[in-house]
Formats: sequence, structure tokens, C-alpha cells
Amino acid sequence: MIFLKKTLILIFLALIIIILCQNKSQKVIIPKESIRIRIIANSNNNVDINQKLKVKKEVETKVYELLEGVKTIDEARTIINNNLDNLNISLEDSSVSFGYNYFPKKVYKDIIYEEGMYESLVITLGKGEGDNWWCVLFPPLCLLEENENTKDVEYHFLVKDIIDKYIINHR
Repeated sequence: MIFLKKTLILIFLALIIIILCQNKSQKVIIPKESIRIRIIANSNNNVDINQKLKVKKEVETKVYELLEGVKTIDEARTIINNNLDNLNISLEDSSVSFGYNYFPKKVYKDIIYEEGMYESLVITLGKGEGDNWWCVLFPPLCLLEENENTKDVEYHFLVKDIIDKYIINHR
């Protein structure tokens, strides 16, 4: 009886994994309580795009150092607000906004991120008429971008939670 119960649970989990993998273009992996970061280029010419990437690297490094070890979104908000003037943006013609800002729809690694107003740190370079780069600042999900050669999205957190809850804890 116990073997049959565990087998049914494993089949159920396998079906969930298959459904998640087939419908991943409809899944959003950004937590509700999150803070995004967005950097908008002055224009789409090569000089401005390279400048955006340079600013991205500078700001990303600084902000992640500031948020290292932060556990709550409230703590992250406080640290970001207290350090807006210390982001060391290398351009004079730029603006920084922290609060609720508009984000356009984005498809990335087969995931659809809907447009809307999101809590975020937005840095606009020049006129802000170029392409933008954005990611999740808190929790630090930008680390998922390290492997740019894959379109895979890891759902292991959900699967691990289910396995822990229904299999390991019911032994």
C-alpha cells in the first residue's frame, strides 16, 4: 500500500514537471515581492549601447555589494534608498528613479514577462530612447543570467518543495 502511494505521488510529480516544462512560456519566475533594476540606453547606436553595458556593470556590482546578505525586501528598499547618490554612474547626463516604474513586455528564455508598473531602480541614460536591460535586483535573480547559452529555466525549487513535503516528510 505504501509503495503504491509513493508510486502515485511520483507519477503526479512527473506530470507536474512535464506540464511546467511544456508551458514555461506562460510561467513567471519573479516573486511578487521583488525589486527590479532597469537601465535604458540613450539610443541604439553602438556607442550608447556600449555605455549602457558599462553603466550596467558598474551599477550591478555596486548594488549587489550593498545588498549582499539582505534577507527582506524592506531591508533592500532601505539600503537602495540610502545609497541612490552613491551608485557612481559615470555619466553626467543620466537620471535615477527608485519606486514604481513602467516596464514593457519582455520575452526572455521562452518566459513572458508582462508589462506593468513594478517596484524598481531605473537608470535612464541621456534621452532614454534606446533599448533597455533589466533584471531582478532583489531577490538577486540576475545570477540566473550567467549561462546565456541555454533557454532552460530551472523549476527545481517547486519540485524540491513538493518532494520534501510529500515524499521525504511522509516516510
